[in-house]
Amino acid sequence: MTAKPKPLPLFLGIDTGGTYTDAVLWSETGSPRGKVLAKAKALTTRHDLAVGISGAVDAVLQKAGTDPTAIKLVSMSTTLATNALVEGQGGRVALVMIGFSEIDLARDGLKTALGTDPVVFCPGGHDVHGNAAKLDLSGLEAALPELGGSVSGFAVCAYFATRNPAHEIAARELIREKTGLPVTASHELSAKLGGPRRALTTLLNARLISMIDRLVAATEGFLEARKIAAPLMVVRGDGALVSAAFARQRPIETILSGPAASLVGARHMTGLDDAVVSDIGGTTTDVAVLDGGRPRLDPEGATVGGFRTMVEAVAMRTFGLGGDSEVALEDGALNPRILLGPRRLVPLALAGMVHGEAVTVELERQLRAPNPGRMDGRFAVRTGVPERLAAGLTGAEAKLYELIGATPLPLDRLLTSNAQNATLNRLVSRGLVHISGFTPSDAAHVLGKQANWDAAPARLGAELFARKRDGRGQAIAATPEAISERVLLTLTRWSAEYILETAFAEDGLDGAATVAHALVQRAVDSHPGIARFSVALDRPVIGLGASAPLHYAGLPPLIGNGCVVPDDTDVANALGAVVGQVRVSAEARVSQPVEGLFRLASGETVRDFTDEASAVAAAEADVRAIAAKRAKDAGTDSAEIEVATEFSVSTVESQRMFIEAHVVAVASGRPRIAV
Repeated sequence: MTAKPKPLPLFLGIDTGGTYTDAVLWSETGSPRGKVLAKAKALTTRHDLAVGISGAVDAVLQKAGTDPTAIKLVSMSTTLATNALVEGQGGRVALVMIGFSEIDLARDGLKTALGTDPVVFCPGGHDVHGNAAKLDLSGLEAALPELGGSVSGFAVCAYFATRNPAHEIAARELIREKTGLPVTASHELSAKLGGPRRALTTLLNARLISMIDRLVAATEGFLEARKIAAPLMVVRGDGALVSAAFARQRPIETILSGPAASLVGARHMTGLDDAVVSDIGGTTTDVAVLDGGRPRLDPEGATVGGFRTMVEAVAMRTFGLGGDSEVALEDGALNPRILLGPRRLVPLALAGMVHGEAVTVELERQLRAPNPGRMDGRFAVRTGVPERLAAGLTGAEAKLYELIGATPLPLDRLLTSNAQNATLNRLVSRGLVHISGFTPSDAAHVLGKQANWDAAPARLGAELFARKRDGRGQAIAATPEAISERVLLTLTRWSAEYILETAFAEDGLDGAATVAHALVQRAVDSHPGIARFSVALDRPVIGLGASAPLHYAGLPPLIGNGCVVPDDTDVANALGAVVGQVRVSAEARVSQPVEGLFRLASGETVRDFTDEASAVAAAEADVRAIAAKRAKDAGTDSAEIEVATEFSVSTVESQRMFIEAHVVAVASGRPRIAV
């Protein structure tokens, strides 16, 4: 009797985006690309992420007719962290700077990122060789009782902590003991020099912890309820997979997680080794380059929301442009341009589908007014996050927050002054309130090019927007259809500009944005001018995202090359999440503070040796062991480890003089699956 072949393991991919949560069920069928067995979407529910996750995954399981227990690996990517940084959202955290002064806040955008969050300065820190200054944490200890009740976490950065993390460790333990709140220390995230930028990275990580923690907890709760006993992985910003527990501690590494997964998915679906990948979502458009089948990595660290971090990630440029981007009108121009983003709004079509007459009745009331109002077509609604995340509101913020509920409230009834508008924007930046208004998604509903939500409020919103006045006092459009066409054309043109801007920047050209704008303007202008010029990409564009077929149909003449939109483009991120590998690294440095003394800094330890060879050998052994442990923690039992050592030396009177050795270990392997 012939034994039945053992069924191939099933892999579940999930992508939690700003608007939609996607799910895909994939199997290794023996072919290079495997097979997508089923895919589905559900609205991302920010107040309770488990609702959106369960909606997408349950639909996939139902379509495939699969027993959930057959799933052996679950992997997810997310744009939540990326969107939070682009939109300026995140928890309120306290920054602890050890050995720094207030002047250092002005560097690398740290003061801008800090905003109104508290900062505590403490004496201490180390020099470049790891020698300590005197540490004094008394000021921090005195501030902890008040801070413990007004922030959601702490970020700690000490001077030259990458050469000796002792003072960060001391502050971290004190904060944990006195408050019990999450603490991120800078040496845990990066071994690179540059204190203010390391502090910036640490601050952003601390802000994101509660958001990623809620995402992981929601996913784990859903899997447990469905009896899916499979490891849970998360895509990092460089496209590698790490365990959920690993991602919980280092959420900053999930910035560009969704885009990185989409690159892996784009390569997997198309087989193209060289391409420009443009992924349009609800909130952002992410553009990157594939070279030789691998995404280019940014050696300087990922830039998101205008902040240059120390997170190794794909060389991705993220723009605040998506289907749910805020549509606005240029101020003070005779022929004002349509402006898009960077803020995401809840589309009126979506708000109307969820809340019904609470939206349409108010839009109709505003349309009956004889003149257009500045706040027409705008609503405020609570996001539904836990109340503890509203800690630290000012009196004005708390008063306005009380007025806003779970049902959308029109802004012309809510706000009575410009000061209140600024207060509302602060609540939005804290992730406590959503603004609903007219978006490209609404324009697509008006034109019948999108039909997943309620078109009626979208049309009312378009009518209200069309009534806005230009510099001559005339309405900017005659019909809802006319303004909707303009919005969608603007989105395609801006997409082309961002793709070209990315290409120019990758080529090292200055003024990339200005040149890209001029080229696209000439491409669509019927009177191109005396000097005629054109541009063409050397590779095709892979268009990703559920709305890519709509918004990218007009791209080819603007970019001078083709645009490939794969069949499963709407779930590229979720698919990319399950076909990647675990990859982690560890590094150590050996320096020579004085002649004949070789100091090794690796992990959280500092050791001295009397000869170079012993110190370097110990460094190589350390990073190999640390990388192996991190790989296991990150979710693989079959890691291959490569160690590379780079020496900095000088020659004095024909004699070799040791300066420093930098040792890096990289561990990679497929994630473990359930047996």
